[in-house]
Amino acid sequence: MNIARIVLDIPTQALDEAYTYAVPEGMDDLAVGCAVVVPFGGRRAVGFVMEVREPDEREARLFAGDQLTLSGIPSKMKPVERVVSKSFFDADGAACAAFLAERYLAPLSSCVRLFTPPGGVPRMVRGRNGWRLEEPATKEVDVRWVRLASGAASFTPRKSAVKQIAILQALAAGELRVSDLTAEYGAVSSTLNSLVKHGAIEIFERRSLRGTPQGAEYAATTLAPAARPQLTCGQQEAVAAIDAAYRAHAGGCVVVDGVTGSGKTEVYLRAIETCVREGRSAIVLVPEISLTPQTVARFRGRFGDMVAVLHSRMSAGERFDQWDLIRSGTARVVVGARSALFAPVRDLGLVVIDEEHEGSYKQDQAPRYVARDVAAWMVARRGAALVLGSATPSIETLYRARHDPSCTLVRLPQRANGKPMPQITVVDMAREFSNGSRRMFSRTLSEALHEILRARHKAVLMLNQRGFASFVLCRACGFVPTCPNCSTSLTYHEQGNWLVCHHCGYRRHTPPVCPECGSPYLKKFGAGTQRVEAELVGLIAEFGDVAAEVVRMDADTTSRKGAHEALLEKFGSAETAVLLGTQMIAKGLDFDDVTLVGVINADTQLRLPDFRSGERTFDLIEQVAGRAGRADLPGRVIVQTYSADAVPIRAAARYDREAFLANELEKRKALGYPPYVRLADVLVWGKREDQVQEEARSVYAALRARLAEAGSQGWLMLPPVPCVLSRLRGYFRYHITIKAPLEADIGGVLATVFRSRKTNPYVNVAVDVDPQSLL
Repeated sequence: MNIARIVLDIPTQALDEAYTYAVPEGMDDLAVGCAVVVPFGGRRAVGFVMEVREPDEREARLFAGDQLTLSGIPSKMKPVERVVSKSFFDADGAACAAFLAERYLAPLSSCVRLFTPPGGVPRMVRGRNGWRLEEPATKEVDVRWVRLASGAASFTPRKSAVKQIAILQALAAGELRVSDLTAEYGAVSSTLNSLVKHGAIEIFERRSLRGTPQGAEYAATTLAPAARPQLTCGQQEAVAAIDAAYRAHAGGCVVVDGVTGSGKTEVYLRAIETCVREGRSAIVLVPEISLTPQTVARFRGRFGDMVAVLHSRMSAGERFDQWDLIRSGTARVVVGARSALFAPVRDLGLVVIDEEHEGSYKQDQAPRYVARDVAAWMVARRGAALVLGSATPSIETLYRARHDPSCTLVRLPQRANGKPMPQITVVDMAREFSNGSRRMFSRTLSEALHEILRARHKAVLMLNQRGFASFVLCRACGFVPTCPNCSTSLTYHEQGNWLVCHHCGYRRHTPPVCPECGSPYLKKFGAGTQRVEAELVGLIAEFGDVAAEVVRMDADTTSRKGAHEALLEKFGSAETAVLLGTQMIAKGLDFDDVTLVGVINADTQLRLPDFRSGERTFDLIEQVAGRAGRADLPGRVIVQTYSADAVPIRAAARYDREAFLANELEKRKALGYPPYVRLADVLVWGKREDQVQEEARSVYAALRARLAEAGSQGWLMLPPVPCVLSRLRGYFRYHITIKAPLEADIGGVLATVFRSRKTNPYVNVAVDVDPQSLL
């Protein structure tokens, strides 16, 4: 008799372990990764098989003294009732889920769920008659097709059988869907059945892929012919370093530190070619905002039908089909956002994380993993290699590259086409204001924009603030409309005259007069993308001698499916255009005729009370600057700021990363922040502030006792304080920040506190290990 270790699909810390069940004789389809139904307490539950094995000596002795049931199973051990799915993951996936649960203090079932297909898992639901198994919301879609059969040549329909004659003539040109025949000839079921009986046709089913042209079926896995440019010396060095790490099968890491336009993507493509040619698979992660058609086209142009794409803008059905292509082995190159890391690839050989510095690689819900760190664990276990690429590698990655012997740093300081990086001009907006200018476009930026539009070139303008204005203020009494659910002001949106909270979605119409004092003098302060768009259109009109398409890209204009691609296509096809957007336009865009990049206000990130604010500001300027002058036309970058002397801005304007790092690392070392320590942030939130405070103090006391018991030298824990966003979506928020040595096992030390903690029905507690923000 075998036994199975099963994690119940119930996401709670109270059930955070695998339970042992007996595998009945004859249940041959049970394997690691399958969903099964098992008895649990007084009900049945769905679980995932993590391990199948024979009992060890202790278990065998225990079972030997137990009375057996008629089926040969020890009476104290419950059997698996039935298998309800194919295997979703293998032993490596099960081990990775356990690693995630341990490192990030997350419910094991939530970690296992990362490895299952979107919407493709059966679940137990409670109805009027008790618990019942609900089939997956998303399944395979099979489409009925028709083709001529061997009897078609000898079958002659009657002259009056008009539909039969028409269908046979249509099928003479090739196979057709039943739906196509229905659309052309109306109801055809009885006609088709008659033709089948006569042996003239045959009806069969073929798997359809949602989201592809006409639901295209599985395609062959063949390398697609594509132009392969001559590599630069730097690219050759990078490809060689990746190849060495790949062939070592030791989980090595290569950091590709290349300026924008240096050809990092071509380096990835060459490395993946080797991997695929040898029968292994590759995963390529890109930030969600960089998943443009340009990105996907580059990989499909090289690897054709081997490429599967996974990201959140796809429907559940489309993601399921792509996931299934990967599991079947048809797709061996996976391109996607953060969660694509857990795709069921066969024989993983390479993981590439492009723009690895991006905050979107951090999951903000349990399990709160960092994709870069999980990928490092994954390639070490599976004998693969990890590639971290960026024009602005994160400080943690640079630190690792300098201190970890398993990590190799390769620099690409020049663009692949030999063109220089664009010159960056910093405009001091405080000086502009003191000289009498009240416009959001400086004189320098206005003149440059006029010049490039006259030359029929294109410009990219970035403002990291959507909406029309940052906030509305009464000039009589100082009242600012705030969100009733969050500790933030409401953002004014001109379209519809709304005040909107960008955290919880609360909205209200802008009042005509101040709700506090009745004054009509409500002033709109700050600038969002809507307002910039309006002023930009007015500025272009003032030029008089030019015309340009203005394309705005922010969370409002890209909320609908396909909008992101449509806006980029509109910008690319226009003869002269200005692309205005938030930070989603700072990367992943490659247009040869963009010669001007303008940053409307570089201070948005810089002023946030977060230890990464300087790094994010530096990165954003360098990244958006790389959109200009990527081809034969020279580029220019203009950065507007009220903090012209800030080190991140001055260093970015000179492309001087060493100057920025020298300043930033000194501050982080003195204050105890990564890369010199590891962080954990314990978040406590609830509807009543007094209950949140009380629970936060209780958790703090328990953690302090645990650290004392563990003798945790070099650890520092700060007392609970309100978060910067002290109220969010109606919840009061406090946090406890823990700083630990780099080699510390934060999860292992803190696990006993959180897994034994009694749940408070009124207050939630979550642990964020290795947080990307402390807001």
